[in-house]
Amino acid sequence: FPQCDNAKGLKAFYDAIKYGPNHLMVFGGVCATVTSIIAESLKGWNLVQLSFAATTPELADKKKYPYFFRTVPSDNAVNPAILKLLKYYQWKRVGTLTQDVQRFSEVRNDLTGVLYGEDIEISDTESFSNDPCTSVKKLKGNDVRIILGQFDEEMAVKVFCCAYDEEMYGSKYQWIIPGWYENLWWESWINSSQCLSKNLLAAMEGYIGVDFEPLSSKMIKTISGRTPQQYEKEYNAKRGDGQSSKFHGYAYDGIWVIAKTLQRAMKYLNATNKHQKIEDFNYTNHKLGKIFLDAMNETNFFGVTGQVVFRNGERMGTIKFTQFQERKEVKVGEYNAVADTLEIINNSIRFQGLEPPKDKTIIQEELRKISLPLYSILSALTILGMIMASAFLFFNIKNRNQKLIKMSSPYMNNLIILGGMLSYASIFLFGLDGSFVSEKTFETLCTVRTWILTVGYTTAFGAMFAKTWRVHAIFKNVKMKKKIIKDQKLLVIVGGMLLIDLCILICWQVVDPLRRTVEKYNMEPDPAGRDISIRPILEHCENTHMTIWLGIVYAYKGLLMLFGCFLAWETRNVSIPALNDSKYIGMSVYNVGIMCIIGAAVSFLTRDQPNVQFCIVALVIIFCSTITLCLVFVPKLITLRTNPDAATQNRRFQFTQNQKKEDSKTSTSVTSVNQASTSRLEGLQSENHRLRMKITELDKDLEEVTMQLQDTPEKTTYIKQNHYQDLNDILSIRNFTDSKDGEKAILKNHLDQNPPAQWGTSDPSRTSKDPIEDINSPEHIQRRLSLQLPILHHAYLPSIGGVDASCASPCVSPSASPRHRHVPPSFRVMVSGL
Repeated sequence: FPQCDNAKGLKAFYDAIKYGPNHLMVFGGVCATVTSIIAESLKGWNLVQLSFAATTPELADKKKYPYFFRTVPSDNAVNPAILKLLKYYQWKRVGTLTQDVQRFSEVRNDLTGVLYGEDIEISDTESFSNDPCTSVKKLKGNDVRIILGQFDEEMAVKVFCCAYDEEMYGSKYQWIIPGWYENLWWESWINSSQCLSKNLLAAMEGYIGVDFEPLSSKMIKTISGRTPQQYEKEYNAKRGDGQSSKFHGYAYDGIWVIAKTLQRAMKYLNATNKHQKIEDFNYTNHKLGKIFLDAMNETNFFGVTGQVVFRNGERMGTIKFTQFQERKEVKVGEYNAVADTLEIINNSIRFQGLEPPKDKTIIQEELRKISLPLYSILSALTILGMIMASAFLFFNIKNRNQKLIKMSSPYMNNLIILGGMLSYASIFLFGLDGSFVSEKTFETLCTVRTWILTVGYTTAFGAMFAKTWRVHAIFKNVKMKKKIIKDQKLLVIVGGMLLIDLCILICWQVVDPLRRTVEKYNMEPDPAGRDISIRPILEHCENTHMTIWLGIVYAYKGLLMLFGCFLAWETRNVSIPALNDSKYIGMSVYNVGIMCIIGAAVSFLTRDQPNVQFCIVALVIIFCSTITLCLVFVPKLITLRTNPDAATQNRRFQFTQNQKKEDSKTSTSVTSVNQASTSRLEGLQSENHRLRMKITELDKDLEEVTMQLQDTPEKTTYIKQNHYQDLNDILSIRNFTDSKDGEKAILKNHLDQNPPAQWGTSDPSRTSKDPIEDINSPEHIQRRLSLQLPILHHAYLPSIGGVDASCASPCVSPSASPRHRHVPPSFRVMVSGL
């Protein structure tokens, strides 16, 4: 039945049944619609039908078409071959793209059943009527890399044009479509699409077509005594210039199937019922019809199309695989349905990449880790910093008894160094990630490094600020005459700061501890060009309320920095370098604050770049720790090597505070206390004790002279010359106190103008009878001594810690009192331990 007109086909069939002789079988049926109608009605006439060209899957239903056979494999026969190909290349994830036509939909449905239970996932099933681009885009969105298509030539052109637009071709994709298209099929439909020919060919390159094999490739003699190659040669010779059909081999094998069926039926009848022949068959003879049906099912021979075997009426044939290579289709393999084997011709399949495409985007998670060379370099810098801190510690301990180091509180200096070394140590922990330690260890390091850095920061700056607070407490309160703040109290202050840190950290750890979290980033192509995608992942130390806890820590540290700045500003005028580090504290706070702000901002922006982030964090810690330690210890080291006394002297010692009161006037009083002045104080006390002993001896001489003067005038002649020397000694002591009182001036002027004379002698020039002019007479001397010696006695006592002369002598004006005179710095500063 060459025509596909349903009416004509059915009329021809019924006319043959009604008017022709009895037919034993029906051979033919090309058009699916006509063949299906005829095959469904054959049961009523007990006729067996054998088709050589009807491939529609619908005819495989043996309940509906029990008497239908075909020598050509159905369209569904390609599905077991496709399954075998998928397994061969280990493709376990596919997608389908089907034209909305019953023929293609049936193949798709059968394929779903074949793949079910074979550990192959159909991740997406798309269908279209006229425009396949939407479906193609969905396939790409679902990351379908292996596409099983069912559509005709016209739609195939549109599909590959859409694939080109969506870049679904090349090394990452594999298209598997029907292989029964005509040769150069795309040229007939390229004009109906909006795709350029070169773009279409680029998208088509490498697709695999699946179709039944027209002729067997095996060089084996068939049932006819010819090999498939000999048959083809003879067929082409007889065909001449006529059009070739790919079904001619199946038609040829079909004739042999009918012949072999009738032969088996005749043998069966001869063996069972010698009186009945096949010529006795009629349309109502159900028994002969059943014999023909059973004989057809037993068919098994090698024909020009391969092994001819039926299974439930379906031909178990050979399926070929072709690949589109450089504008032509090349056979690359075949599938034998009888043996269920797949044979791939060596080196015939050409994939666009170095290897077959993957069935999905292979996502390889790659931990972005810190570079080992970078970690090594920063670790080396950290070790150098720790060596420098150790050198400062050795210097501080070795010179702890030096005035300069003593005045700068060596214990607090040790704490500053300890805090710096803890900060340095945290760098080693910040550089340890998943490439060095396990996940559990990394989670532990999250907590440890936070604690070490926090405690190190507070220890260093807490000790520095505690030192400054002591200077502020001593020099700011002008009412204090004596202020002793020992290092133990400073240690308590630093301990209090650390206690606040510990409370925050413990609450953080108990309530919301740090955990290891993994952050995944967008996929990136493989740098090596492999058909995989790299998904970078990063490890972070985070918790639920990370922002709140960081805010608490930053607020506390910020207040600590502000407190340090306040102390540095308040003590800026204290000009003893060994005591006052306010300038260096200000520089440290400035540098640390700026670097922390910049480091925190850049570290947040480079969150997805662990190498950059670690480098910034490490350099900020190294810079802040190093600059702080250098600002504290390098000036002391230089001063100790050049001029150690200059740092302990008050070159411009003034610390004033104006107090306005309604009933008092402005006063300025400074009392400084310094542990480093102990040795000097001991020297002054020793000198004070010696002078007191000298004064005691002189007091005895004065009492003796006074008692002699109170006797008769005649006894004055016994006063020795050394009594004048005693008076000179008293004046010398007064000169030691650097006093400028009126009493010394009177006596010294008198002695300078009137040198002592020998007692008992007389000066002829002074023989005047006027008693007033004889100032050296015993009466005058006794009168002067009785007045001046008590004055002198009380005048030198204030210089050695005695009473104020102004309080005992009514003869001296208040302005001459020592408390109203300038006292040299060596004696007006009372010293005690800081």
